[in-house]
Amino acid sequence: VQLQASGGGLVQAGGSLRLSCAASGGALNKNSLGWFRQGLGKEREFVAAITSTGESTYFKSSMPGRVTISMDSAKNTVYLQMSGLKPEDTGVYYCAARLRGAYFLVSSYEYWGQGTLVTVSS
Repeated sequence: VQLQASGGGLVQAGGSLRLSCAASGGALNKNSLGWFRQGLGKEREFVAAITSTGESTYFKSSMPGRVTISMDSAKNTVYLQMSGLKPEDTGVYYCAARLRGAYFLVSSYEYWGQGTLVTVSS
């Protein structure tokens, strides 16, 4: 299983970004995909997740309406669309795959991509 995150960059507060996670090696066959982020000096935290079928999605409760997660099965890619970005959203965003366990726990995820940096300027 390999995961490649991309799409990060510098954006002004209030702006939008779409992150992509390209999965290979059968990552989407049975695994759910999640997005996490880690700010400087902070712990890695859950942002959103989607089941392998794309039927169910889960989101960080403190980001209501600002993120959506979607899947393009034909491209083996999961997207994280973020809007209304705030400086506190700055961090490295990781995509990860899990087979079982709570979707919001870092420890549930077995496979991780390399991360993509999102910087939100005020």
